[in-house]
Amino acid sequence: MNTMLFSRWLPAVEKTSIVRKGALGVAGLAFVGGAVAGPAVAAQASPEHVGSPVSQSVMADKDHKGDKGDKKSDKGDRKKDRKGKPSRDRLVPHGVSGEQSRIPLSAEQADNVRAIVKATKKAGMDERAAVIAVGTSLQESKLENLGHLGDRNDHDSQGLFQQRPSSGWGSVEQITDPEYATTAFLKGLAQVDGWRDLPLTVAAQKVQVSAFPQAYAQWEDQAADLVAEAWNNS
Repeated sequence: MNTMLFSRWLPAVEKTSIVRKGALGVAGLAFVGGAVAGPAVAAQASPEHVGSPVSQSVMADKDHKGDKGDKKSDKGDRKKDRKGKPSRDRLVPHGVSGEQSRIPLSAEQADNVRAIVKATKKAGMDERAAVIAVGTSLQESKLENLGHLGDRNDHDSQGLFQQRPSSGWGSVEQITDPEYATTAFLKGLAQVDGWRDLPLTVAAQKVQVSAFPQAYAQWEDQAADLVAEAWNNS
């Protein structure tokens, strides 16, 4: 595997003019072709830290200055908060845009959500990064770890994020490994200025360079719900 860095790809990401094929039909679902630009990261993606560590949830201190019973109660409240789901403002800080879509998930698709969330946490990135990653995969593959689809395939796009070996994302074996594919996507995302404050569809497009840049927006609400459920269970 060529381990040379691909960071030079990112500045040209939005200028890429590669024309991609239309949506792919698989089991009644339409899949838009995968990432056509090379990654803005090393081709040998690793699950090590690629961004800022996950921020701890901020909890307002209670103004308890009473007896030990009050302090014990406050400690219990804090423990309960830490075990709760991520707050909506961490998952979707600026709300969703446009009409939203939803699909029911199979056990395999749900496992892939957890794999994406687990890889995001291992990479040291936060809940917002996981929402962007899950939303991107919902659009690209409907959270299915796709192999080559023959005539229905968009070039050589494969895996959860429809990444292309020919564009430097990694080997077929690598990009069809959920942890590797997620980490490669996140490394590209981490190099996008202000990605946390961008709409999901804009952040995803800067990494994926899809022929349908607005298509990612429709999955933000479901992605946020899926990450909220999986974040403390992955």
